[in-house]
Amino acid sequence: MLKIISFVVIFVLILVAGGLLITSCAASFGKLPNKKETDTFDKSSHFDREKGIFVNRRANILDEMRKRTMNFATIKEFLLGGDKDRIPKQRLPEVAPDFAEFLKSNNDLKLMWFGHSTILLNFEGKVVLIDPVLSTGTGPLGFMMKRFQDPVVPLSSFPKIDMIVISHDHYDHLDMDSIRFFKDKDVPFVVPLGVGAHLKSWGIAENRIQELDWWQSAKLGDIEMIATPAQHFSGRGIWNQNKSLWASWVVKSDRHRIFFSGDSGYDTHFKEIGQRLGPFDIAFVESGQYNEKWREVHLLPDESVNAFKDLNAKRYFPIHWGMFSLAFHSWFEPLEKLSAAASANGMKLVTPKIGEIVTVNDSYSSEPWWREKSPATE
Repeated sequence: MLKIISFVVIFVLILVAGGLLITSCAASFGKLPNKKETDTFDKSSHFDREKGIFVNRRANILDEMRKRTMNFATIKEFLLGGDKDRIPKQRLPEVAPDFAEFLKSNNDLKLMWFGHSTILLNFEGKVVLIDPVLSTGTGPLGFMMKRFQDPVVPLSSFPKIDMIVISHDHYDHLDMDSIRFFKDKDVPFVVPLGVGAHLKSWGIAENRIQELDWWQSAKLGDIEMIATPAQHFSGRGIWNQNKSLWASWVVKSDRHRIFFSGDSGYDTHFKEIGQRLGPFDIAFVESGQYNEKWREVHLLPDESVNAFKDLNAKRYFPIHWGMFSLAFHSWFEPLEKLSAAASANGMKLVTPKIGEIVTVNDSYSSEPWWREKSPATE
């Protein structure tokens, strides 16, 4: 009898654990926009009403890309192959964020990088958080996309955030646990069309969410957030591809202008953004997790340099590197290639350590800290 009871208890525990896992996984997928919300997308010039999805300027490029990538060889290489240094062998250097110094009044733009594409701005006294991914792992199951190392500080240590900006709904840019942290905080979100459905499913009140189409803007005091084009895709599961929009962002005031690329392949939009909204004090340009097989949706190194030139920006800040392994290259390769390109093209490269304060002016200079932690120069 004791054996039967033990078996039943173990079986029940397994069912409970499995149920919790499935529930957690289902929650992380988020929600699709409902019909009322989808009906409003008809006004967007890049929403395919017949298919019910958003499209890029070149509407068929994703189909062409998937023919090259959706095969066993590519998936096997992603899971088991690639460069031997895809993941750093030791903890990357970081600086304990000095938020008191970060918040001090200053005419200059200040910023911090927290790995990959997570940026904190002090912009005209307003604190703006872009693409917060600050849990130990993301993805439908946390262990699927582990960070190289834990965040330098938890979100609970951050200063009061005045606005959160999201570029698109992929897991390495929209993290459920990070968003849920702000559920009871009085902070507004600005997101591309359709992304609000995810936030609402995670407890963010609808009146705190503003959804924008490309070239639309939102105001925060004296600063303006403008959703600008990108060439990418969206979806948190195989059944909900491109149901929400992806975007790059411009944040500007009378004194400062920044560009944030989000994720994007190379196309004419970089030049258009530079012509319409530049010049920029600094451009945060996607610079990692690239491969020829998926160049439609991520910039190759030479394309990143071309995008920066198109944007008419003074300084190049590489993002989308240094915290996740989502491609085949080594973790430090993007910065080695960019350093060479910066020397050849006279670009001002801004590459702070994680958590370091960057004051955006001509006195700031970067050090190639990644070389201390990599075999890049051996």
